[in-house]
Amino acid sequence: MSDLPEEVQSWIGQKRYEQDGEFDVERGYILTTCSSVRNGNPIFWDDKAAEEITGGPIAPPAMISVWFRPHHWAPNRTKQALPLQVHFDLKEVFDLPEAVMSDNTVTFGEPVRPGDRLRTWQVLRNVSTPKKTKLGSGRFWDIDVEYVNQRGEWVGTESYTGFGYRRERPESARSEPQASEVGRRDS
Repeated sequence: MSDLPEEVQSWIGQKRYEQDGEFDVERGYILTTCSSVRNGNPIFWDDKAAEEITGGPIAPPAMISVWFRPHHWAPNRTKQALPLQVHFDLKEVFDLPEAVMSDNTVTFGEPVRPGDRLRTWQVLRNVSTPKKTKLGSGRFWDIDVEYVNQRGEWVGTESYTGFGYRRERPESARSEPQASEVGRRDS
């Protein structure tokens, strides 16, 4: 018998938050990203080298999530877009105000190329039983973010392990007098 709420159980293994990229993969983003980290790999800068090595220009694989990072504002958006929404949903359902990502692995498929329009979704893989760590009490969860191009070809998966938790009050804080007790005299 699982101790997970039925709502959370129903999320496991299911595609959630499917979305199409708001814009095509664009060479300017690629060059700006490469420039910002001084990545001089010719497959990103030289069309001839890219053609010989990768069959044409590609985006650096590490940019896979760039195409879905929400802008803080967009016309007609009524709610702030959050990356990794399943993570925030779990924090809310379990009333866990803090969280960290303890692991991240990215697996790459077909190259992402300028002009591609990517599609993504999130899949909750599992949620642990309650755990206690040095950070506090909470749960671990595993989430995959899967990406395909406009042809439905798999281009990559980001796998995250998160830990949502509630900090424990230190013992010293528990023995501190309450504000209503400070200044009170026994009579």
